[in-house]
Amino acid sequence: MDNDVAAIDQSVPLFGARKKARELAVEVSDLRTQLERLGGLSVIELEEKSRQLGQEVDEQREVLEADRQKIGAQLEQLRRDVVETEETALLQEAGVYEYRHPLDDSVQYKAALDGVREQIKAMTKKDGGAVRGNTNWQVNGSAAQGRKMVRDFSKLMLRAYNAEADNLVRGMKPYKLDSSIQRLTKVAATIAKLGTTMDIHISGQYHELREYELQLTADYREKQAEEKEREQEEKARLKEEREAQKEMERERARLEKEQAHYLNSIEQLLAKGDAEAVARLEGELKDIERAIEDVDYRAANIKAGYVYVISNIGSFGEGVVKVGLTRRLDPQIRVRELGDASVPFRFDTHALVFSEDAVGLEAQLHKLMEDKRVNRVNLRREFFYATPEEVKTHLVAVAGDILTFTDTPEAAEFHQSRQFAEKLGLAEG
Repeated sequence: MDNDVAAIDQSVPLFGARKKARELAVEVSDLRTQLERLGGLSVIELEEKSRQLGQEVDEQREVLEADRQKIGAQLEQLRRDVVETEETALLQEAGVYEYRHPLDDSVQYKAALDGVREQIKAMTKKDGGAVRGNTNWQVNGSAAQGRKMVRDFSKLMLRAYNAEADNLVRGMKPYKLDSSIQRLTKVAATIAKLGTTMDIHISGQYHELREYELQLTADYREKQAEEKEREQEEKARLKEEREAQKEMERERARLEKEQAHYLNSIEQLLAKGDAEAVARLEGELKDIERAIEDVDYRAANIKAGYVYVISNIGSFGEGVVKVGLTRRLDPQIRVRELGDASVPFRFDTHALVFSEDAVGLEAQLHKLMEDKRVNRVNLRREFFYATPEEVKTHLVAVAGDILTFTDTPEAAEFHQSRQFAEKLGLAEG
């Protein structure tokens, strides 16, 4: 190696290049040494060395694979042991609620629950069969003391189980049913594990009864919520109907008063012999009589009314519309009511279409836009993912010519509020 370094020192220029050359010479020398060592081995020895190294690699690979499988099995067991209770995750996973035991109304669910709870009370009494234990257990050679110990521990275990079950029932929400059943099953398994020595465990019949209670409770809560919503919607519908009826009564009273005024005027003009004025007033009187007939028709025909198409981009964003109907004589009154304090901005009206069968017209529109519903669970919510232009196309198809239709919402309050926020440097949302 020294000869190599010396030779390089003589052949390489100065100014630091020789230092780099020395380092390279050292590396070359090391490589030569390793080659000479390998060259001293026979081909057979080299093959044996390669085989040994390959075997060591395979052995390490097998160890790593065994560790991976072991860790995977432990992770899977931990996942099975964990019961998901976070409400956000449960809500995301919950689909449309399916009744486990469909009954007609909440009263029937309440009656069924009362019956189940009576059975639970009966089974939790002494020798009721809620919890089981080893009857041959002895303490200090005494079977009586052994039975007492098993009874005491059984009561303690049953109390813990019932406390968890009662807590799950009290906090039951329909979307939490599956996780609640899993949790109660884990509690029963834990009690069986802790009571292994004396064979203490919750009986299968009692556990099934408490699961049944959870299912009925979830069904009952869901049915109550449905009935409450239907009741609220029915109240809103009746209120709307009453308001429409009051409007018609007020309008008829106004028209009748105007009609009486015209009749008196005509009578006075006849007495004066002013035939021209009488003819003019009689023409106006016929218009009033037709208006009275229209009001009477609207009052008698519950299907007649206005189908409206409205939007509220400040509240629901662009591309969302509401398609509904109203029997009000002035449909804009209903639109203004919908934009009350429950939403931050008023609704914009895109179309108001009168129809003698507004109920049928609305149903046709909803059917054409079924795939664009916002709420697919409660079909009484009449919001759709659609632009006004899309609704206009459907409306023309089922209603024919439309006198007026506004494609672009004004959204005055929303735009003014956004401009005001920009001036103040406030961030949106």
